[in-house]
Amino acid sequence: MDFDYAHYALTEGNKGKDQVSSPSREAYRKQLAETMNLNHTRILAFRNKPLAPVELLPTDHSASLHQQPKSVKPRRYIPQTSERTLDAPDIVDDFYLNLLDWGSANVLAIALGHTVYLWDASTGSTSELVTIDEEKGPVTSINWAPDGRHVAVGLNNSEVQLWDSGSNRQLRTLKGCHQSRVGSLAGHTQEVCGLKWSGSGQQLASGGNDNVVHIWDRSVASSNSTTQWLHRLEEHTSAVKATGGGGGDRTIKFWNTHTGACLNSVDTGSQVCSLLWSKNERELLSSHGFTQNQLTLWKYPSMVKMAELTGHTSRVLYMAQSPDGYTVASAAGDETLRFWNVFGVPETAKKAAPKATHEPFSHVNHIC
Repeated sequence: MDFDYAHYALTEGNKGKDQVSSPSREAYRKQLAETMNLNHTRILAFRNKPLAPVELLPTDHSASLHQQPKSVKPRRYIPQTSERTLDAPDIVDDFYLNLLDWGSANVLAIALGHTVYLWDASTGSTSELVTIDEEKGPVTSINWAPDGRHVAVGLNNSEVQLWDSGSNRQLRTLKGCHQSRVGSLAGHTQEVCGLKWSGSGQQLASGGNDNVVHIWDRSVASSNSTTQWLHRLEEHTSAVKATGGGGGDRTIKFWNTHTGACLNSVDTGSQVCSLLWSKNERELLSSHGFTQNQLTLWKYPSMVKMAELTGHTSRVLYMAQSPDGYTVASAAGDETLRFWNVFGVPETAKKAAPKATHEPFSHVNHIC
């Protein structure tokens, strides 16, 4: 388009001289520069050194990548088999009885036929508390007092004996408050097969062979000569032990004991024989009968199964939890007593200085 420059290039370009812009080309360049406001300045230029990049990771990248955030709790290992199994001959295979209890002094009590045995888990010592006469027995329930020294023993003839485990001495016998065998140490219109105090000790739940759960208020009971239940829960369709339904029901139900409302009902698929709340986690352990005779660990309140513990060959009727919440003892109709490390180590035990521990009952192989 620049005719002057083209003519110059054709006529003068072969003379070996350096090519230069024509006057008209220079005028065009200046006009273009003024129009575009270029003025020979560089549009993009580094006037200063670039800023240092922000360090998103620590210097030791390899170490930080493998560290878990402090807020994430590591997954707890849950052993799927029992830590120890002991023979328990003559244990009564009866859904309505309660023949195993672990006291606050770390002593486990178990009733085998007519005899109550005690094991001190701290020292490993074994002793016999009492053997009941044939006409009174067998033993149908045992329960430790909160002090861990006194134990109540319910009998088939409706008596309740109170014993001092320290001196191995019977303190008293309660008669006349029952008309049939004492399966759970309570008075009730029908046989009671489950009892549990609330954490505050203010309310008591009782489950019976009439498929009913009663909630009793301690303050009301102490102020009235005639005790009246606070709530009557009738949704179970089978005998209720530890607020879990029997073989015809198979459910674990959760109730608001202040309002009597049923919050949740979970079909476990098999007879529910006993229940234990974890002392350290929001978890629940249930023991079952046919068909697997298992212990099932549930996450509360989602009720997601965390583990199923198998080993018993008959329904797991009785469970008891150690005072520290770490070990669970279970007894079944297969005449075995098993110990499970299912609930994990309490936080207080983790922070304590390490020391030699004594495995409960490591010196015995059977109960006799």
